[in-house]
Amino acid sequence: MSKPINPMAIGGFTVGALALLIVGVLMFGGGQFFNADKSRFVVYFDTSLNGLDAGAPVKMQGVKIGEVTEISIELDPKTIKTYKPVVVEIDRNSLTGVGGVKFPRAMTRAQQVINRDNLVKAGFRARLETQSLLTGLLYVDIDVYRDKPPVFVGLDYKGLVEFPSIPKTTDELRNTAEEVAKKLRSLPLDQIVMDFAESVKELKNLLASEDVKKSRQALTKTLEGMEKTVTTLNKNLEPLLKDTNQAIQNTNLFMQDSRAMVRDVHQDIRPILATTDKTLLAATAALNRTQESMANVSEAIGPDSALNETLESLKEASRSIKELTDYLERHPESLISGKDH
Repeated sequence: MSKPINPMAIGGFTVGALALLIVGVLMFGGGQFFNADKSRFVVYFDTSLNGLDAGAPVKMQGVKIGEVTEISIELDPKTIKTYKPVVVEIDRNSLTGVGGVKFPRAMTRAQQVINRDNLVKAGFRARLETQSLLTGLLYVDIDVYRDKPPVFVGLDYKGLVEFPSIPKTTDELRNTAEEVAKKLRSLPLDQIVMDFAESVKELKNLLASEDVKKSRQALTKTLEGMEKTVTTLNKNLEPLLKDTNQAIQNTNLFMQDSRAMVRDVHQDIRPILATTDKTLLAATAALNRTQESMANVSEAIGPDSALNETLESLKEASRSIKELTDYLERHPESLISGKDH
């Protein structure tokens, strides 16, 4: 006959189980149910999450501001496409305003969306980065990438606000390499190699043809003839250049002698011109005195008299002598070459 069950033992076991459950929630849940300074977002990464575990740090420009609290995978039965929501928890105490002032806590979803949109507008995006190349562990990095458009999946995961993500650096490099490889594969490499081989073969045949050989021989003869012609020209031009140089020197000497002769003529004619000028001045003075004398007897002598004609001729002669003197002063070389030259 079995012993009766003790109600006290059952009650104690139940209370102990509840106590263990509460302790587990507090220990493994991080006290998130009692911490009001946490903001939770969901991020969808379109890449492998191998190396990303719950508890991985969330950093903003190298500073830890939170951690990953949940990672799961969803399968769309219609498109057979997988989605990998990653829940990140931001510690408001690690992200403050200027002077350490805390940001106001977003109590509603609408306020969280506004805060998210402000960060996205400033260029912030979430991206997976490697913590260590040895371990391969990943972390979530939130940094400014204004040149990269934000990517939203648009799914509702437990009512959390979605934060946009961008591909990993390694994924971008791999995608770029794949695009280059795809373009290379699309090229008709076999045809290109065959065309190049045909071109090399045709070039080889052309170089080995008789026409090219004859052309090379003709070119060699032409170059030899040109070399002989240049040698002959050098021999013939050397004395000609010497004679030309001598002729230039003689011309320079002749020009120097001509300039010296003109200078000497100019110096010799200066005294003559000075004497002529003095004579002309004396004649002009005498003519003026004669005119004054003739003015007194102008009534006795008519305009058609011989004396009046003589005075006019004397005046014209004086004017001609002065013009000649001025011309010789300006053009002394005319004594040698003549006025027309």
